[in-house]
Amino acid sequence: MAKHSVATLMVAAFLSVSTVTVLLMRPYNSDSSCNTNNFQNQIHSSVGNAPLAFMKSKLVLMVSHELTLSGGPLLLMELAFLLRAVGSDVVWITIQKPEELDHVVYSLESKMLHRGIQVLPARGEKAVDIAIKANLVILNTAVAGKWLDVVLKEKLAPVLPKVLWWIHEMRGHYFKVEYVKHLPSVAGAMIDSHTTAEYWKNRTRERLGITMPETYVVHLGNSKELMEVAEDSVAKTVLREHVRESLGVRNDDILFAIINSVSRGKGQDLFLRSFHQSLQIIQEKKLQLPSLHAVVVGSDMNAQTKFEMELRKFVIEKKIQDRVHFVNKTLAVAPYLASIDVLVQNSQGRGECFGRITIEAMAFRLPVLGTAAGGTMEIVVNGTTGLLHPVGKEGVTPLANNIVKLATHVEKRLTMGKKGYERVKERFLELHMSQRIALVLKEVLRKASQ
Repeated sequence: MAKHSVATLMVAAFLSVSTVTVLLMRPYNSDSSCNTNNFQNQIHSSVGNAPLAFMKSKLVLMVSHELTLSGGPLLLMELAFLLRAVGSDVVWITIQKPEELDHVVYSLESKMLHRGIQVLPARGEKAVDIAIKANLVILNTAVAGKWLDVVLKEKLAPVLPKVLWWIHEMRGHYFKVEYVKHLPSVAGAMIDSHTTAEYWKNRTRERLGITMPETYVVHLGNSKELMEVAEDSVAKTVLREHVRESLGVRNDDILFAIINSVSRGKGQDLFLRSFHQSLQIIQEKKLQLPSLHAVVVGSDMNAQTKFEMELRKFVIEKKIQDRVHFVNKTLAVAPYLASIDVLVQNSQGRGECFGRITIEAMAFRLPVLGTAAGGTMEIVVNGTTGLLHPVGKEGVTPLANNIVKLATHVEKRLTMGKKGYERVKERFLELHMSQRIALVLKEVLRKASQ
């Protein structure tokens, strides 16, 4: 009883504190390796416990296209918390908000207000005045570009030179002139992976005839709070017991989890097909293994009803209801990372732009089974910290085989998890972000003052 009480408190704590996003950055410029080397040299010379301290008293306007539990808005919000922590004055604007009261928007805005972040309507003179007065404007996602013309209008010119545009999208339908026509005029762009940066550079030039501004690749990272839990064996044990009991899963069962908002692009359907196929392989080969379970974290019947109904129908048709568990979308991923054995990152198409959940899983010493596309290839070392498989239907059988491989080789799982943890410690910590993003913000401020 005492253990479960502690676990409940810890889960509640994670529900109230969103993971602070950490960024591992270096500039992206495929035409000039010299610029990259200079930037890296600056990084090595950057020291101090608070590299972002120079942002104290700076006014920062953050413009997000929406405020949801999806990656882009949460990343921007978490950067807002980091800047507030060093004394920045931060103002937040959400372009698209539901007309009726939305509990997610209300909760996230409350978190920001509690941290001293001012929340303003997207339109109106106050928004324009803040944009003009701000030392820095961070525009989040390509879609947010519509706000520039609609709201700023004739006052756009003095704002563009101090805009840092943070882009997360990989899909082609975001490449519209009305979204990104001002990209060449802003101070800089941040993009979450080298793959995505290359994609944006080529697409904007070939499809739209515009040139990207100076662009920095932004690798995400793990907060001190998440790392503390990941490195606390007692906390992990308590969370593991609590979550597994709630799912009806035994301690020695093997859990494979996919933790993303449920949508076709995240590949939950193909993952479940692979999982079912892995069970067939185990049965055909008469392998003696603990029970395998699949956990789908990110369920939201209000948002993706048709697709999620397809998933649930498949589970019923294949008679694997006792092996597949659906969990509602949540900010509290740590309890599930503590409870599972393997993370599956199955984003389709061009893959995940980066995939913060991947490095969070690696912090918990979990191997990762990921698609060989997008930012996942910049995180997972194939054969060392996890195993990669193709996107699309071609990847179903390879993923199934990889599931069986990790299910049957405990030592391989543990070794890959250990190597993943070491990679996180080397590359994906808050310290790395603090040193590097400071250099980018200093450069944007320098340009804005010219």
